Amino acid sequence: MIQRRELLRAGTLVLSLGAAEIARGATILAVRIWPAPDYSRVTIEADGQLASRQTLLSNPPRLVVDIEGIDLNPALRQLVAQVKADDPYIAGIRAGQHAPGEVRLVIDLKQASTPQAFHLPPIAAYRHRLVLDVYPAAPVDPLEQLIAQRLREAPPPAAAAAPPPAPARDPLGELIERQMQRQGPASAPAPAVEAAAPAAPATPARTDRLIVIALDPGHGGEDPGAIGPAGTREKDVVLRIAQRLQARIDATSVNGSPMRAFLTRDADFFVPLHVRVQKARRVQADLFVSIHADAFFTPMARGASVFALSQGGASSTAARWIADKENRADLIGGVNVRTQDAHVARVLLDMSTTAQINDSLRLGSAMLGEIGQVGRLHKPRVEQAGFAVLKAPDIPSVLVETAFISNPEEEVRLRSDVYQEQLADALMRGIQRYFAANPPLARSRTL
Repeated sequence: MIQRRELLRAGTLVLSLGAAEIARGATILAVRIWPAPDYSRVTIEADGQLASRQTLLSNPPRLVVDIEGIDLNPALRQLVAQVKADDPYIAGIRAGQHAPGEVRLVIDLKQASTPQAFHLPPIAAYRHRLVLDVYPAAPVDPLEQLIAQRLREAPPPAAAAAPPPAPARDPLGELIERQMQRQGPASAPAPAVEAAAPAAPATPARTDRLIVIALDPGHGGEDPGAIGPAGTREKDVVLRIAQRLQARIDATSVNGSPMRAFLTRDADFFVPLHVRVQKARRVQADLFVSIHADAFFTPMARGASVFALSQGGASSTAARWIADKENRADLIGGVNVRTQDAHVARVLLDMSTTAQINDSLRLGSAMLGEIGQVGRLHKPRVEQAGFAVLKAPDIPSVLVETAFISNPEEEVRLRSDVYQEQLADALMRGIQRYFAANPPLARSRTL
């Protein structure tokens, strides 16, 4: 039993789910914690809808959650051990039976936070989920992080370099040189040439143009994506491919301008579709590449595909089906619909331009041609459909289905380090081919 603390303090903020149905005698099925740079998520899954009250306290910061209609069980106690030391927002969790039929969780926070609580109805393999998202009071700025990373990696300017040490005096050499000079210029060998001082290192070329490629590993966290016959999860495979591609991008430049990859997620956590688009726009990305591994009802389907956005209908029935499937990620991964800005999503769709789509098709064609060199293609041309994650109005955006994870042979390849390296190489060559024909726009971006 945890030690009870006084809850009624100044500055207390009360959050309420307002559940329509209260689960009496519900059973906790699973608990999960997903730490991420932007927020940390606590998920409590039960066989019935949970009603809860949340109270945010300060000094020290903590979130108190009272869950009604349940008793403390071993599954719920697992939350205590699941908190990671490097979680950016959650310091620890305590659980106890606060009252008959009511469990209290005390989530100790590392910083001032703005938590959100919401309920998710059953979908896919999940039952009822109570979700607690802990956001920082001051949101993280991904562009500032990217610039800070670039500055840390840049070599120091010449002015900061220490002057070279003066050469040590050589008395014997000076004596020999004077003796040779007395013998006259005719017989004397050419005087020793004084060693030239090392040239000051050239000031590294700096540019205000940082080429940013937003890489979007699909799914993550609560959303595993497609699962292969051997249990391979799409979210794991695509993250590794994105990280391999990130290393290649960070080591490349375009016409002297450095390139940097920005990952919408760099670990196993969920990012809503509209947030992935917002992140790419906030870092002023030049390109957006969403990476996935397809699945179908039968194991016979195989091959890689590349998709771009469509302003009208999908280019094929299959493209429409895949877009609908990928757009369901928010339902599975878990989005607080009360905080979604439907107006922003609608504006993004309305702002999608023909020019952006045409650029996306060029990027997709370049990538498709390179992917075809390392694996089989499902379709020989870039397809189009209404993918929500491709709706950045000012960024050429493509979605790459690297292979069919539902095909046993392709699942094996997707798990292979060799094939992942080949895919990353192919995607990198596709990006370079695109920039060779479509140089980045000359907009400034401070380093």
